[in-house]
Amino acid sequence: MATPLSATIDIDAPPSAVWAVVSDLKRMGEWSPQCAVMKVFGPLRVGTRTVNLNRRGLLAWPTSSTVVRLEPERLLAFRITENHTVWSYFLEPTETGTRVTERREAPGGTSTVSNIAVRLALGGSANFEKELLRGMTETLTKIKAAAEGARTVKV
Repeated sequence: MATPLSATIDIDAPPSAVWAVVSDLKRMGEWSPQCAVMKVFGPLRVGTRTVNLNRRGLLAWPTSSTVVRLEPERLLAFRITENHTVWSYFLEPTETGTRVTERREAPGGTSTVSNIAVRLALGGSANFEKELLRGMTETLTKIKAAAEGARTVKV
């Protein structure tokens, strides 16, 4: 079973502003250093499907996902079909804005194909998990910038 990974950031914006950024899955390529494109099919709800293109240097691979949990302004989770991981964004109000935690877990373990690919092409589980954690931190930092910028009124 893959180790659960998580990163957290505090954002100086209300949950509604943060939710507007996090729940706009078609913009995932702007935030994530690994997911270059996330094509969303239909309105955001449990069951919404996506097709994604991931990248690492010259290596690129497609995935698909399904939204498995959705609680507006609180929780968004999608499951990657190919490797069985679940990526979640938890939003929690704070005195100054919103705390966001991004989490990646594989409750039933990852697929054999994924395990082989990680070992042969991505440097092994330990290295890949460190890379994913760095990516989560980068993703959250970009979400923070977008959410905090969105609440600035332009004249």
